Amino acid sequence: MAVFGFDPYNILFSLILVTGIQVILFIVAYVKQTDKLTDITYGLSFVLLAAVLFFLGDRPTLVQTVLFICVVVWGLRLGLYLLVRITRIGKDRRFDGRRESFTRFAQFWLLQAVSIWVISFPVTITLSAQTRGGIGWLSVVGFLIWGAGFAIEFTADQQKYVFKRDPENAKKWIQHGLWKYSRHPNYFGEVLCWWGIACASLPVVPRLWYLILISPVYITLLLRFVSGVPLLEKSAQRKYGGDPEFGRYMRKTSMFIPRPQKHTE
Repeated sequence: MAVFGFDPYNILFSLILVTGIQVILFIVAYVKQTDKLTDITYGLSFVLLAAVLFFLGDRPTLVQTVLFICVVVWGLRLGLYLLVRITRIGKDRRFDGRRESFTRFAQFWLLQAVSIWVISFPVTITLSAQTRGGIGWLSVVGFLIWGAGFAIEFTADQQKYVFKRDPENAKKWIQHGLWKYSRHPNYFGEVLCWWGIACASLPVVPRLWYLILISPVYITLLLRFVSGVPLLEKSAQRKYGGDPEFGRYMRKTSMFIPRPQKHTE
């Protein structure tokens, strides 16, 4: 169902909804000078958008229903994890010197709004499509990819959370479990989730493939080259760069895609 008659796949409506959520919560976060709303808003914005579109629709298909469940499970899990993490650490050092500035803090929330809107293209388009029929092989493959990505992201986050809770690891970096095969397995898992969602969405509205595929391409580039991996790599170098063992870990462990460690001296 289109909210606006001229916007059959609710692309404009999703932009308005997502931006509205970010603006409201940005004002609250800025006034209260809190970091507890920034990351949690990311995952929950996808959940709210998917819920609005799903329940506005008429008799959703199996693909639409499974896609909706995937987004809700992913978003709630991520939101809860980030809420627990920020509650434990108190504040996010990424925003030191930024949360006090209206303009600089607003820039983060604006980028988050744009990112959620673009990444959600497959969800918005699929849940807005007037379609009937069963589930095809491409959608099945997509949901399996999503499942693999979700399992990787969940496991990596859980391993790191348990590791960080141990006081003896205060000055150490995690290098076991999935972190033995990738320095950022959680980001790899998230990217895989969105490639899976895009794959599952393609058969629903194939003529909009270019919009659907923008989503996984965007989040892959964002996490790998902009706001994810590069920032954490710099942070890790500042903390552990002088430790020879950390240098060996960096040399033998894949940066992003999990694979067996290299044999180095």
